[in-house]
Amino acid sequence: MPRVKVARKSTFIDMTAMCDVAFLLLTFFILTAKPKVDDPTKAEIPFSSKTTPVPEDNLATITVGDIKGKSTIFYSVTGSDVRAETLKAMGAKYNIPFTPEEIQRFSLLEVFGVPITQLKQYLDLRPDERKGFPLAGIQADTTASNELGNWIYLSRQAERGLHDKDLDIAIKGDRHEQYPIINEIIGILGKQKKFKFDLITDLRAAPKK
Repeated sequence: MPRVKVARKSTFIDMTAMCDVAFLLLTFFILTAKPKVDDPTKAEIPFSSKTTPVPEDNLATITVGDIKGKSTIFYSVTGSDVRAETLKAMGAKYNIPFTPEEIQRFSLLEVFGVPITQLKQYLDLRPDERKGFPLAGIQADTTASNELGNWIYLSRQAERGLHDKDLDIAIKGDRHEQYPIINEIIGILGKQKKFKFDLITDLRAAPKK
């Protein structure tokens, strides 16, 4: 009895659903990705043989680098809402009225390094013009009126008020910086009873024994 031959049919796979999923994932990654923030000082951070990831939220970073031969301090804090509330509090403390437009612009700043008296002038510039602005850094000492200490204290208050969390602190310093400036920053944190903070370093292999 002859065998019945089954007619062969071409295989067709509908890829529409897979393409939709791929584009949805691509859109998700693009929308959730954070742009890389330009380091204003190009600080060469020291090396370490161990590493702990720096948190992406609930963090304030103090950066120390060399600008024209001078140790210059920059400050950044995560969260546009925290930045906006901190600027309002700093304006009230130093009697500098910031407009809603200036507060909005400041909330978009990832990092800044100008004295509070120059901040309005800095915010009035376009983003491309700010690159040419002379960065004098944020004044820091261990007195009660130092600007860096007030930025830290008021941003910690804003973080607690908005998110009920204590702000984590990280120090990012150029490895060629002298000890006194780092010691001043640690002293400012100590006055606020902030004895736990992170030091941002670069990773290198542990020495062989």
